[in-house]
Amino acid sequence: MIKRISAIVFIFLCTTLAWGILGATISFRTEHAGSTLYGRVASSWGAPQQQALPEIKYVWQESQTVTAEENGRRITHQEMRERSVPVSIDTSHVNARLHVDYRQKGLLWFSTYRVTFEAEHAFRNPTATDQNFEFRLPLPAKETVYDALAFSLDGTPLPLAIGGSDVTAHATIPAGSRATLKTSYRSQGQQSWRYFLHSSGARQNNNHDNGRDVSQVHDFHMTVLTDFSGFDFPENSLSPTSESQAGNGWELHWDYQNLISGFDIALQMPEKLQPGPLAGEICYFAPVSLFFFFFLIFILSTLRGIDLHPMNYFFLAAAFFAFHLLLAYLADHISIHRAFAISSAVSIALVVSYLRLAVNLRFALVDAGLAQLIYLVLFSYAFFFEGFTGLAITIGAVLTLFVVMQMTGRIRWSEKFFKASPIPA
Repeated sequence: MIKRISAIVFIFLCTTLAWGILGATISFRTEHAGSTLYGRVASSWGAPQQQALPEIKYVWQESQTVTAEENGRRITHQEMRERSVPVSIDTSHVNARLHVDYRQKGLLWFSTYRVTFEAEHAFRNPTATDQNFEFRLPLPAKETVYDALAFSLDGTPLPLAIGGSDVTAHATIPAGSRATLKTSYRSQGQQSWRYFLHSSGARQNNNHDNGRDVSQVHDFHMTVLTDFSGFDFPENSLSPTSESQAGNGWELHWDYQNLISGFDIALQMPEKLQPGPLAGEICYFAPVSLFFFFFLIFILSTLRGIDLHPMNYFFLAAAFFAFHLLLAYLADHISIHRAFAISSAVSIALVVSYLRLAVNLRFALVDAGLAQLIYLVLFSYAFFFEGFTGLAITIGAVLTLFVVMQMTGRIRWSEKFFKASPIPA
C-alpha cells in the first residue's frame, strides 16, 4: 500500500509540473501577445482618449524692432510678431455619450468604445475693442479617427485648421461682448476616457502626472451617459457629484460652481473576462483540484474494496490535464464559456468511459463522475467569479473534509494499509 501511495504521489507531482509548464506557456502567450496586440488595436480602432478644455485667447500682430549683427555691422529692422492673451472660460456645459464595443484578439479582450462629444464654453471679450480670437482644441488622441468634427460660435459654423494634435479656428468678437463656443465630434478609443480640467492636460505625453499644476474652473457642468455598467473611476480622478441608472447604463453628473483641484474626470471601461489570464489561473490551481479528486477516489475505492493500480491514476491525471490543454487552445477561437463547457465534457467523458472499463459503470458515473464535476468543473468555474474564488474553494474543501471524516470514522487504517484489499468480482 505504501508503494502504491508513493507511485500515486509521483504521478501527482509529474502532472503538477506539466500544469506549471502549461500555465507558464499561457502566461507567456498572453503577455507577449498583449504588448503586440495593444498597438494593433490602437492602430485599427483607437487609443485611450484624454480630452481637455479648449484654449481661448485673442491674438494680434505687433511690430517689433529687431537688431542683429551681420559682417560686424549692426542692422536694425522691423518684424511682425504674434502676441496673444488667454481668456478665462466663464461657463462650461460638456456632454459625452459612451458606448462600449469590445474587440477580441487572441487570448485577450480589449475594452474599446465609441464616444459622442459635445461641449459649450461661454466667455467674454474683456477688452474695449473688437478682437480676433483663436480657439484651440487639443484632440484627445492621435491614434484614432474623428467624424463630424465641428466648431461653431453662437450657432455660426467656423472653418477649421488642423495642425499636429490640435484643431484651431478664428473669429472676431466685438468689444466687451459675450460669446459661446461649441465643439463636437464622434470618435472611438479604448480602455479609458479622461477629461482634463485645463487646456494643457492632453499635452503631457498621455501620462497622468500627479505633480502637475492645480486647475480652476467656474460654473462647470458635465454629463456622461453610458449604455453599460461595471465601469470604474481611476485613482486621482473626481467622482460624480450625482449619478442615476438609465436603462442598461448610467447618467453621471459633475457640477461645480468654483472648483480648484489637481484631479480630472475619468472613466475606466469595464473589462470582459480575459480568456488568457483566466486559463492561466485555472492551470496553476489544477493541482488542488487533482489532489481532492485523487484523495476522494482513494477513499472511495478503499471503502468499496476496489483495487486501483497507479496506472489507473496516471490515466485519470491525463484526463484532468486534457481539460486544461483544451481550454487553453480552444479559448483562442471560441468564447471562454463555450471552451470551458467543451473541455469539461471531454474530460468527464474520458474519465467515465475509462473507469467504466477499469472498474464498473456505477463507480465511473456516480463516484468518479460526481467527484470530477465538483473538483474539476465547479472548482475551476469559481474563477469566473472574481473575488469569490477563494471562498468557494474553501467551502468545498471544508465540506469534503466533513464528508470524508464521516465516511471513514470507523475505518481501522492499520488494517487497510497492511492487508491487501480483495478485488471485487
